[in-house]
Amino acid sequence: MNYQDRIQLTTNATAKRLFEIMAEKETNLAVAADLTDANDIIRLAQIIGDDICVLKTHIDVVTNCSNDFINSLVELSQQHKFLIFEDRKFADIGNTVQLQYGQGLYHMVDWSDIINAHVVPGPGVIEGLRAVGLEKGRGLLLIGEMSSAGNLATGEYTQAALRWAEQYSDFVIGFIGMKRLVDDPKFITMTPGVNLADKGDDLKQQYVSPEQAIQGGSDVIIVGRGIYGAIDSAAAAKQYRQAGWKAYLRQS
Repeated sequence: MNYQDRIQLTTNATAKRLFEIMAEKETNLAVAADLTDANDIIRLAQIIGDDICVLKTHIDVVTNCSNDFINSLVELSQQHKFLIFEDRKFADIGNTVQLQYGQGLYHMVDWSDIINAHVVPGPGVIEGLRAVGLEKGRGLLLIGEMSSAGNLATGEYTQAALRWAEQYSDFVIGFIGMKRLVDDPKFITMTPGVNLADKGDDLKQQYVSPEQAIQGGSDVIIVGRGIYGAIDSAAAAKQYRQAGWKAYLRQS
């Protein structure tokens, strides 16, 4: 099914918005802004905003994070029509993640459209996040698989993620996975570790191409260093956008 037709299959406001953005902008590109300076992230968002559907952040590595930075990022997301995905990877008991998500230094629920979580703690991690995020229309991705060599997100771990996604499908919008993990088209699969040139790094990251990711059933390709580390990030974003969209058209 194409992105437009899948809008009506979910009740989650963030999932609907993401499908709408992908269909309208003709992009399935997410960029991982794994940068430590807030100004660098803002500059990156300014030059690639028109080519992406999602900007992925790691807020706890930004050394000069401030309310002004968050406000600027939200304004850019509205101006360029992309969603913000805070890659927090929550992995604690329900009460703790509820506080981490809604309180603390970052108040992530107030500005991040999408978050993600490991299922190691059990369904309580979903329930804790859901208690904060559902009323604001936010969406949760469960980590079904990872792109690093030797990771343990396999087997029963992955199967548990699939079961709980269905159980909490008003809040869980899909998965982080290297391939489509479930046939239900209301769930969105985002694939990390996408790179056109490299095959991996010294810290056991493993890369796949945009075409490999989409052929495996992914909906959104997540590109990091291939764009923010490029000499011309704007040109790189356009290249990945085109590669991802062409692969999608061939599959649909």
